[in-house]
Amino acid sequence: MQIDLVALIVDEYDSAIAFFTRVLGFELVEDSPSLTNDGRPKRWVVVRPPGAQTGLLLARADGEHQSAAVGHQAAGRVGLFLRADDFEATYRRMIEAGVTFVRPPRTEPYGRVAVFLDIAGNRWDLLGNA
Repeated sequence: MQIDLVALIVDEYDSAIAFFTRVLGFELVEDSPSLTNDGRPKRWVVVRPPGAQTGLLLARADGEHQSAAVGHQAAGRVGLFLRADDFEATYRRMIEAGVTFVRPPRTEPYGRVAVFLDIAGNRWDLLGNA
């Protein structure tokens, strides 16, 4: 078994797609029309880092309850982890692209780490080798 997708609630599809593909360098795997359980139109949008097996399902918030979760899916903790082969180059590229880092890079026993925010405000760790 493997984890195939992790749902990430976002405000809008297109701005989320742009962030993940243009800013983080993910691939747009799928963007297909779909329907909600009660028959309203939505999209099935999947992005994934190049070469990765696990992707993100970008799910547009539907209703007040889901809208309240945008940016708070891990209750203010880091809930997503992005490993980069070249930490320093990836960090510099993300800074140049305007990504907000809430903590500067530091070295931990498991490698280099810096906390950043995605387009919705969720906290991620950028990870790399020390």
